[in-house]
Amino acid sequence: MRRKKLLLLTGFATLVAGAAGPALAQASATDEIARYRQMLADGNPAELWEMRGEELWKKKTGPKNVSLEQCDLGKGPGVVKGAYTELPRHFKDVNKVMDLEQRLMHCRMTLQGLTRAQATAQPFAATGKPSDIEAIVSYITSESRGLPMATPTGHPMEKAMYEAGKKIFFYRGGAYDFACATCHSVDNQRIRLQDLPNILNKKNAQLAYTTWPAYRVSQGEVRTMQHRLNDCFRQQRFPEPLYGSDAITAVTMFLAKNAEGGVYAGPALKR
Repeated sequence: MRRKKLLLLTGFATLVAGAAGPALAQASATDEIARYRQMLADGNPAELWEMRGEELWKKKTGPKNVSLEQCDLGKGPGVVKGAYTELPRHFKDVNKVMDLEQRLMHCRMTLQGLTRAQATAQPFAATGKPSDIEAIVSYITSESRGLPMATPTGHPMEKAMYEAGKKIFFYRGGAYDFACATCHSVDNQRIRLQDLPNILNKKNAQLAYTTWPAYRVSQGEVRTMQHRLNDCFRQQRFPEPLYGSDAITAVTMFLAKNAEGGVYAGPALKR
């Protein structure tokens, strides 16, 4: 199995490297990438992050030497099943709308006694430096696999967060005068091998949102929604938002609501 996975990953990397050549049609490249994803689906490396994340969720640590098993993600203390499909959401205990990574930060601080700096240290893995946050997020999100997205917008603050996310999505700025909508509001648009889903198209929004977090073959890491959106801001030449920024939560709320009803399928596999 490991040898088969290695061969498939090697083949995928070769495809990505060679597909930029003029001999390979764009449609054909897209089909081949989809085929490799399907072949790798049963052995997605993200499973390793999920297992490590579950261990970290249950591990007693921090100044208070407690686990995260009493963290309330919106469905009650310790309940992770289906929690991700209803995030971001308003939390009464802080009177604030939070996405998963903000809420996880909150629990690490209040339950385990970590400082904000400790709770947000290494949010994204780097060479030789794995991220506990990416692992825990992988575990939590995996517990919603197969369930429909149902992000709430009944509370006034949830509605306000959605509208803020919508404004950010359409806001043009930066050195290139780009907006999120520049790449993600038109059907059948792409950059090189990368399809650009039209987030205003419900089917596209569902397919895009329900497959993050994802294991990125090109990076050898599971990347969270925070990382994905930060990278979008980088490509727009905007300043990178601070980790746990409300701006990221707002955009996430907009994306999640647009994907309502879609069946969650992450952590998935990406190029």
